[in-house]
This record gives sequence, C-alpha cells and structure tokens, in this order.
Amino acid sequence: MSVAGRTVLITGGARGIGAATARLAAARGWRVAVNFVANEEAAARLVADIGAGGGDAFAIRGDVGEESDVMAMFAAVDARFGRLDALVNNAGIVTPKSRVDAMDAERLLRVMRVNVVGAILCAREAVRRMSTRHGGRGGAIVNVSSIAATLGSAGEYVDYAASKGAVDTFTIGLAREVAAEGIRVNAVRPGIIDTEIHASGGQPDRVAALRGGVPMRREGQAGEIANAILWLLSDEASYSTGAILNASGGR
Repeated sequence: MSVAGRTVLITGGARGIGAATARLAAARGWRVAVNFVANEEAAARLVADIGAGGGDAFAIRGDVGEESDVMAMFAAVDARFGRLDALVNNAGIVTPKSRVDAMDAERLLRVMRVNVVGAILCAREAVRRMSTRHGGRGGAIVNVSSIAATLGSAGEYVDYAASKGAVDTFTIGLAREVAAEGIRVNAVRPGIIDTEIHASGGQPDRVAALRGGVPMRREGQAGEIANAILWLLSDEASYSTGAILNASGGR
C-alpha cells in the first residue's frame, strides 16, 4: 500500500536501529524526520544518503527528555512537512553496567528521563497532531522497548530494564486510550542487536559474550528490527494495536 506523502518522525535516528529504520522508511516512500541529540555528523550523512537515493529527509537536533526540545522538534516537522503520520520512539540510553546497590539518583533520573519521560512527551505531541479528536487523520506510533523488560538485566542494567518495562505498560495504555481516534500504538522488543549501544554502556564485547545464550545462536541486525517497525507502521498491521512484538531470536 502506498505511503506517498506520509511523514514519520524517528527519535534517536542517527545510528543503530533508528538509522536503519529511517533508511528503510525512506526506501518505502515515507518522508522522514531524523531526530538526534549529539551525533550531527551521522545524522547529516544519513539524510544525505536518503536524499541521494531519491528520498526526502531532514535532521532535527533535540533531547527527547527536555520538553522544550520535544516541542521544537515537532514544530520543525510541522514547518517542513505540514503533517505527521507516524512516530517511532526509538531514542534511549543505557549507562555502564552496575548493581542496583551501586546506582545513584543522577543515573536513575537520567535513564528514566530519556527512556520513559521522553517517549511519553513525544507520544503526546504525536497524538495532538494525529488524533481525530484533535482534527488529525490518524496514524501510528511504534515504541522501541527491549527484551530486557522481561529478563530484568540483573547485575547489569536493572534500571534500563525497568525503563523498558514502563515503555511496555505505556504502549498498552496509550493504545487503548487513542484506539477510537485513528491511532495505533505498538512496541517492538529487540534482543541482542549489533549496534553501538553496547559500547555506550561500557561493554563493546557484550554481543559476542551473549551470542551463545540466544536460541537462534546469533545476534540480530538493526535492519531486522527496522523491518518489524515498518510493518507495525504499515497498513498491513491495520488491526494491531497494543501489541508488543518480540524480535529477540527467541531469547
């Protein structure tokens, strides 16, 4: 089904799963807004690549955990494309591995601010634009969760796992809240994916270390998660809302 003229905003879109999703969305005809917080070079390169392939994309700097940045980001989409049809809440952080008894409040607040508050703020702005209650055309939201929400990440990232558990609950609640307003809300739970997030959490070798514990005996690729996200955004998933799709190799 054609998505010509439809616009998707992807948070944390400059690298990893976000970048793979942006590339795939553009290839399928979506107009793409790529949010980034720090890696301007990667975002610019991504936008240039999409443009070279005939797609329409632009990049927007903004910290999803800051309300003023979120509002400015959505205003930029309004100004550039004049409409919003989909949101991919992909932005998220993980901090160096730690037991809970060694965590401080600053770390916890930072993780929850970006991973939970940021997702909710972005969804709020998307609903204000897409909901038929507000004069919108409807649309779709996909939240990027993590299989950690079901496993707990003991001894490593219990705070991160807890933040993704909150994302799962938020997905279900928001889906039911806006189902009659033309908006579908779903989530994808990636497992061990070969992206830079592991290095940012202080464990660049984590993928290799955990590969053997995945029933499929391999890590996933960002493009495989992008495929799941694009399906949930598409009209092929027209009767799916409040769903949480595991894409974790059986983990």
